[in-house]
Amino acid sequence: MNELTTSRTYVLILPLMMLGLAALACADESPLQPPAEVPHQERWGIYALELELQAVELIYSSPDEITSLRLNAAGDRFVISQQVDGEGYEFSEIFTLGIHGQDRRRLTENEFWDLYPAWSSDGTQILFLSWREDDLDLYVMNADGSNPERFFDSGTHDADVDWVGDRVVFTSGNRIWIMHDDATGAEPVTDPPQAGEWGNANLPYGDYDPRLSPDGAQVAFERMVDVSAAHGSYDLFVVDIDGANLKRLTNSGYSQGFPNWSHDGSLIVYVVAAIEDVGQFDLYLMNNDGSNDRNITPSWFPPEFLCHTAVFSADDEVVYFIGEWWEAD
Repeated sequence: MNELTTSRTYVLILPLMMLGLAALACADESPLQPPAEVPHQERWGIYALELELQAVELIYSSPDEITSLRLNAAGDRFVISQQVDGEGYEFSEIFTLGIHGQDRRRLTENEFWDLYPAWSSDGTQILFLSWREDDLDLYVMNADGSNPERFFDSGTHDADVDWVGDRVVFTSGNRIWIMHDDATGAEPVTDPPQAGEWGNANLPYGDYDPRLSPDGAQVAFERMVDVSAAHGSYDLFVVDIDGANLKRLTNSGYSQGFPNWSHDGSLIVYVVAAIEDVGQFDLYLMNNDGSNDRNITPSWFPPEFLCHTAVFSADDEVVYFIGEWWEAD
């Protein structure tokens, strides 16, 4: 990401503008105001953004890169992947962490690339990706890290896993697939045009990062629609789990993705990493039909503060996200 020129595009939402004007008119009567700066300790952190007032809290901070963030169904514990004791793929491990930054537990400790964890709906197990043999495969372990075992191998790289109810979705062959949670019945959900064809981007044409809706009826994902740009042009889509009713939610071609549903299923939060060659790393929010798509990044976030993967709190009033303080080489 260091080659990107970071900047931000700000969208001021009318209620927040009104709140700001009211605060100027009666500052002494408004104890609840957003902070003037983002809390900052180490390079990486997990943050909580309160959606109504845009107040931000630093939950957990680390010098080590955090690459995934998921919240369990109970809403009290994250699972993350994080690089520790080094910067290569082999240093990526799985951890869990309380939502207040407490009780960090290491679940994997090996020389494999372990990443992209996802909770089971009951919170007792964790699916994750691991490169332990010839390619990336899906593995499963108990929530305490015990009894890790291979869950599924398609014969090629598997990626981007999510688990809701008795269904698991994942990426393989640049397509979205679905199967039962006993690893049977795997079948493709999407068939994107030109899947697998490479250009200048970091990934080929295809579909990536599927997320099942809370009711398990739909899948949200991003599709690479143009490989000519170095960072790729993606748009967000939803589709029924049987492959029917494919719907395009965005038509901007930004470098964007990692959609996550609100728990009531009405909203989708995602990240815009770049617009053409300009780095953004902003948080966006839209209705589940693509309407009311807007940037929710507070205007006072500095350009060097980058927002990564975001998820909703259990009550959908807070968005948790990975924050990075960008350092030029």
